[in-house]
Amino acid sequence: MASESKPASAATDGSERFEDILTRLRALVERLEGGNLPLEDSLRAFEEGMELCRRGTTILDGAEKKVELLLGGAGPAARTAPFEIPEG
Repeated sequence: MASESKPASAATDGSERFEDILTRLRALVERLEGGNLPLEDSLRAFEEGMELCRRGTTILDGAEKKVELLLGGAGPAARTAPFEIPEG
């Protein structure tokens, strides 16, 4: 199975989408859970997965800060609210 993964240094310009990172991370997890990778490949996949996690976390942190700003500004007045998905 060919890997869809990009090198860990790719797309560090902020244009990478969270959904793309998540898809790549899921593919890595599936490969690792298969248990058929040599140790070196497993370590590379793990390292790439950790880098994807860091980049995903950065994107999520940025989104959280933006939501806080939209809900009332930064600092002590900032508040968060649960995100509710409309039913239907």
